[in-house]
Amino acid sequence: MIKKILVGLFIVIGGFFAFAATRPGTYHVERSTKVDAPASLVFAQLDDFKSWAAWSPWEKMDPNMQKTFTGPPEGVGASYSWQGNDKVGKGKMTITGSQPVTGIKYKLEFIEPFAAVAESDFSLVPQGDQAVKVVWAMDGTNDLMGKVFGIFMNMDAAIGADFERGLTSLKAIAEGEAKMQFEQAEAAKARAAADAVAKVQAEATAAAVAAEAAATAAADAKKGKRKP
Repeated sequence: MIKKILVGLFIVIGGFFAFAATRPGTYHVERSTKVDAPASLVFAQLDDFKSWAAWSPWEKMDPNMQKTFTGPPEGVGASYSWQGNDKVGKGKMTITGSQPVTGIKYKLEFIEPFAAVAESDFSLVPQGDQAVKVVWAMDGTNDLMGKVFGIFMNMDAAIGADFERGLTSLKAIAEGEAKMQFEQAEAAKARAAADAVAKVQAEATAAAVAAEAAATAAADAKKGKRKP
């Protein structure tokens, strides 16, 4: 009896793994949003890993997460390692491609709670001079355990939700920065215009004073000539 149960259990498990083996060997996750800000402002948030703390969806999952930055401060070779609670695990990101105003590519290495490697990128597509479409994508491969995991969790839905939260925060930060820069530029223009008006007024006043002084001098000179 026990032998039959074990054989049946073996068949079920074997069938389950056989089914898992037929699952897709790769996955692709992609989300996008429109940001009403110059591409340069968005790119600055992406190319420097230290800026990710302000908008990354994973940073908020563990406020005490340990972070290590190595390599250059930004661009190709910049690297960011993290270790935190069971929600964020342990891993590393490294920028492998950086095209100013166009986007970046980075290698994502998960170490814990499971080991996996994925390629991810941000593409910036201009939508006029003051707006850009930001596309966040991730591509990876599934080994057998990854395929088993995929049976119980929809990778697109899970990672896609994180991407959506991150893009929402990124949009808010970039648009806030754009608004601040616009207001500062308008204030500078207003100051420059006021200074120009003040300069013209000062020059007009000086000219009027000089003309009045010249007229007075001429009148005094004329009176002097008339004296016997």
